[in-house]
Amino acid sequence: MAPLDYPEAISVTEVCTRDGFQNHKTFIPTEVKIEILDALAALGFAKMEVTSFVSPKAIPQMVDAAEVMSHFQKKWGDRIAGFALVPNRKGAELAIRNGAEALVFVLSASEEHNKANTNRTIEESLSELQDICRDFGGLEISVGLGTSFECPFSGTVAPEKVTRVIDAAFEYGVDHITISDTTGSANPRGLERTLEIVRSRYESAPFALHLHDTHGMGLANALTAMNMGFTTFETATAGMGGCPFAPGASGNLATEDLVNMAGRMGIDTGIDLIELLRVSREIAHKLALPWKSHVASTRIGLDEGVYC
Repeated sequence: MAPLDYPEAISVTEVCTRDGFQNHKTFIPTEVKIEILDALAALGFAKMEVTSFVSPKAIPQMVDAAEVMSHFQKKWGDRIAGFALVPNRKGAELAIRNGAEALVFVLSASEEHNKANTNRTIEESLSELQDICRDFGGLEISVGLGTSFECPFSGTVAPEKVTRVIDAAFEYGVDHITISDTTGSANPRGLERTLEIVRSRYESAPFALHLHDTHGMGLANALTAMNMGFTTFETATAGMGGCPFAPGASGNLATEDLVNMAGRMGIDTGIDLIELLRVSREIAHKLALPWKSHVASTRIGLDEGVYC
């Protein structure tokens, strides 16, 4: 058995105000979104997914994306890379019009999920991605590759379906790619199988992992990825989130759980856990949610600045 080889540091991208909010049942007032966004931004993340420019008919929670993005760019844009998620060219144009300087173009490795999520075939999505890379090449452009391991409609996703999209995306000139466990049903062995193929094919290309915790395997999957040399992860404070078009998918891997685990292992994240927990608790309070991350359920003394 090969020895475990964990990194000295990892980068954590906060996605609460995009992925975390999109599945919330009741509308979150714009001023509350901005309060939470500001509280998270103050924690020191280098990158954040701020909002998404999608059809308000499909995801009503994001009807105020323009206002949220504009606020972020004015207050934080010179310090934090703020990404706007877009599913098509129209979304990209709206995001840019409202100040976005970095885009996440979302599509899926599974044909069935891509149709459910974007109302397009993979080929149609790739064509729009190519146009965006050609016409807006001055921006930082990332791909969020959904259902890279499991699809809620067709089951296990073959690695060649993942590499097919990655090949095209890099050919078009994207800056980096996030490999996503959209349903939170990947297990460490299956995740490792796909990531081994990805890493051997693309060597040191820039990848991130976006993990959900539906089956309680988010941290195990993160550890597996770390041991394989992946050091960038997307998480949501308070474990919020889920895909409206992936039946059964629950929240993201909680940022505080990943930061807690990394800290206990001596892996630097640059994020203060106690301050992060204060913000997580405030999010749960503002949105009337249970405070459900793993570390939140331990004996936490926030006022004293200690945790067990």
